[in-house]
Amino acid sequence: MIGVGGTDWKLYVRRKPQVVKRRVRKGIPDCLRGLAWQLISGSRDLLLMNQGVYEQLVLYETSAAELDIIRDISRTFPSHVFFQQRHGPGQRALYNVLKAYSVYDRDVGYVQGMGFLAGLLLLYMSEEDAFWLLVALLKGAVHAPMEGLYLVGLPLVQQYLFQFERLVKEHVPKVGAHFEKEMINPSMYASQWFITVFSYSFPFSLALRIWDVFLHEGVKIVFKLGIALLRHCQDDLVQLPFEKLIHALRNFPEDSLQPDVLLPLAYNIKVSKRLEELRQEYERMMKPQPHPENPHI
Repeated sequence: MIGVGGTDWKLYVRRKPQVVKRRVRKGIPDCLRGLAWQLISGSRDLLLMNQGVYEQLVLYETSAAELDIIRDISRTFPSHVFFQQRHGPGQRALYNVLKAYSVYDRDVGYVQGMGFLAGLLLLYMSEEDAFWLLVALLKGAVHAPMEGLYLVGLPLVQQYLFQFERLVKEHVPKVGAHFEKEMINPSMYASQWFITVFSYSFPFSLALRIWDVFLHEGVKIVFKLGIALLRHCQDDLVQLPFEKLIHALRNFPEDSLQPDVLLPLAYNIKVSKRLEELRQEYERMMKPQPHPENPHI
């Protein structure tokens, strides 16, 4: 499907989009994952159009976020051997990618959750490739831009949590009602799911499969998977009081995180149309209301 170095990919995607979708959902073979991710996300094209830019950003620019990045690096995948060694190749590569991005896009700069995205990418590709994939994601080369997850006030996180809360009530009503009773809202457990696309605190075997689909189909897989997880665990969740619920929502049992169990459940959940309706509703809600005494204010 990919061809030598990715030469056949675009043609195959145009000719047989459904086959590509099915194959990606089954899981991209690990040895092809790095290249496939770059082709799916559009980052390979960005790199080819911007030769030498990454090197320039790393070597010659300075970033206001350098100290913050250094402080956070050891907290990114601390249990993964690639990032364990202080100032080792993994930590150096992660620093370079995050510093380069903070210079490339000064509006976003650097936010801690970005380290998990960059870290996951670096396990499968070079620094320069990881940087351009980060750009493709945040700037929206193929899907909706992710940068709103990291801008001041996290505007896109707020929108996603609003949408997710409503979807939980509609798809898993028992859980939705119990959460309401116990005053649990998605910001208490789901923010990280969106900010790091499940790469933080979820098993790698599951995170990688989610990323295959996320890069190909967009953020809706995060909503679907979140709902599938709550549905899969609902019998236990509805029994728990507030404190235990918070703990359970951050520490799901291992048997509920099996990719071949959870992903088929997620694929069967349809959210696209409803997500768009809820996005419009959220935007109407966020519009500043005219002042009652003076409608021009």
